[in-house]
Order: sequence, then C-alpha cells, then structure tokens
Amino acid sequence: MLEVETVDRILRLRGDGLPVLSLYVRVDPADRRAFPSRVDEQLHEVRLLAKDTALDRDARLSLRGDIERVEEAVQEERLHPRAVAFFSCSGRGVFEDVELPRPVRDRQVVDETTWVRPLLAVLDEYHRCRVVVADRGRARFFDLYQNEMVECPGRLRDRTLRKPDYAAGMREHTVHNKAELLAKRHYRAVAERLDEEARRHEFDIIAFGGHDHEIPELLDHLPAAVRERVAGTFSVHPGEQDLGRIHRLADQVVERYERAEEQRLVTETLERCSSGGLAVVGLTECLWAGTTAAVNQLLVQDEAVLPGAVCDHDGYLGVEEDRCPVCGRELRRTPDVVDELVQAVIDQGGSVEHVAAETPLRVQVTAATLRFRPPPHPAV
Repeated sequence: MLEVETVDRILRLRGDGLPVLSLYVRVDPADRRAFPSRVDEQLHEVRLLAKDTALDRDARLSLRGDIERVEEAVQEERLHPRAVAFFSCSGRGVFEDVELPRPVRDRQVVDETTWVRPLLAVLDEYHRCRVVVADRGRARFFDLYQNEMVECPGRLRDRTLRKPDYAAGMREHTVHNKAELLAKRHYRAVAERLDEEARRHEFDIIAFGGHDHEIPELLDHLPAAVRERVAGTFSVHPGEQDLGRIHRLADQVVERYERAEEQRLVTETLERCSSGGLAVVGLTECLWAGTTAAVNQLLVQDEAVLPGAVCDHDGYLGVEEDRCPVCGRELRRTPDVVDELVQAVIDQGGSVEHVAAETPLRVQVTAATLRFRPPPHPAV
C-alpha cells in the first residue's frame, strides 16, 4: 500500500549533481510475464543516455548502475500491483521501488530530482473510506483504501421485532412503536461508533449500503460532523456475503465522489479568479505563484506533462526562458515543469489536487488558490 511517508521520503531524494532515474511501468494483470520486457523497453532510452559523451563520466557510470539495479529489482517476486515505480541514483547509493494500486502511464524521466507526480496522483486519488452495510438491527463495517477492503472487527447486532405474535395480545400499533424504538436505538449505536472513529481520524469519507428505504433513516441519526463525510449510498442486501460485490458497489460511490469533488474545486477556483479573488488560472501564472510561495491549493490536470526551466538558486519556475529573470543565472531545463511546480508547492506547505474529471483544466492545465497576491513578474 502506498503510504504518505513513502512519497515524502522519495520527494526528498536528490542526485546532488548526478542524474536521478524515475521509471514507471504498468503491470498487465492478464499477462504479468510481460512486465520485464516492458521495463526493458523503457530502459532503452536510458541506455542511450548512459553512452552519451555529452554527460560527464560520473553521470554515465551512475546511470549504468541505475539500469543494473532496476534489472535486478524486476526479477523480484511481487504480489499484484497494477504498476511499479523505480527511483535510482546509484552514484549516491539511492534506490527505491514502489508498487502502485492503479495503472499509470509508462514513462522514464532522468532529471536532477525524482519525478513524483504519478505517485502524488495515486495518493491523492484515494480517500480512506469507511464502508457501512446495515439494516434496522445489523451493521458491518469495512475499511476501503487503495483498492483493498478489509472488514473491521466488531459487528453490531441489536434486538429487532421480525415476526410479532399478535395472537399473544400485542396490538399492532404497540408492535410498530416497539420495532421503531429498537431500530432507532440500533441506528444511534451505529452513529455513536462512527462518531468515535471519526474523532480518531480512522477514515475520510463514508459509503453506506443497505435497503434503499432504510438508509435515509440511518443517515438522519448521524451527527453533523459525521453526516458531512457521507460520500454516497448503494443498494445491497445487508446480509450479502459476496464481499467482492460490496467492494465494487462501494468503489463506485467513491469514484463518483472523487470526480464530483474535483469538478467542484475547479469550478470554485475559476469563479474566484474571474471575480478578481485570490486565484490564478493557467500554467504561466501558476508557475510564478509557485515561485513566490503564494499557492494555497494547486489544481493540476492529471497526466499533463510539459517541459520547462528551473532556477536551482532561487526556485524560479518558467517555461521557455534561458536565464532566470530574478537572479540572471542560467536555468536548468526539466522535462516536466509541472512536476517541479507540484514539488515546490508541497515544500511550501500548500496542497495539491490532481484532477481526472472532465473540466476546463483539460486546456488550462493548472489553476490555484492563493495565500496572497504575488508581486509583479520581473519579466513584465
């Protein structure tokens, strides 16, 4: 499972003058034996670069070591990842390989820093979801995260009136009132448990499953702080034993929630920008906001890759410049300036949201809300 600590560690890997290899390769579930050949195909360009005399000897030797280390790691037995990412700088003794829970595009990047945007996009894609399958007397709880769903200990089972005996002298309205009382007691127990788990930060969102006519009553018993975390509901028999089916239905709820959340964030940011608020739209504006540490939240079109330039002295981020307009030094070319922007925003304490939904970012690539208005660009 991809953890925040892993991404944070990889973010800080540096070659200190030597190239760093970042390599992403998908794993085909239908043909896992093809994985080594896919890796070998991506390493072809790296082998050519390792022979390029335009690079100094230490850089070429480091790249050759990277190739050997990746080839060794490919032979290791893995469980069932959908993709694997390799990060290597053998000249500095650096190597990491990370299994990813969803496919990413095959790509190799050689730069002075690790290329982590696909990692961040995968991490951003998944909220820790509490799945609750319940009826008027039973409740099961599951933890769903990064395509893995496991049942939580402690099922709830409370008393219910299933088949009342009217012949025993119980009046119908009395039975109904008693049944409703027991159901409400059960719903309160479910709500109290979720409230406690939310306070312990055990989940981000909730997906409720059960009978369509019973779920609204359960939701009404949730405290406001828990209700606002409800991502959606799905219809399933509370006694469903096929955990794969529950998993699929809950995944659909989470997917709809993720896309709707992305669309909301993009819409709000664009509206704030058009009204003159603290927001910018477009790569050039966002690069300057990132250079000045003004970004509060960066929205990035998923899988968008654009070349650009970076000043390693003052952190200037640009697209086509040859020299830094701030300090005048020569800029370092980078194959993906969007990734450099993402890393800069994270280092500055901002947040990043990768957007896979259909939004105007398909054209604009980036948008951002701001902490403050950046100063005028020095090149203007």
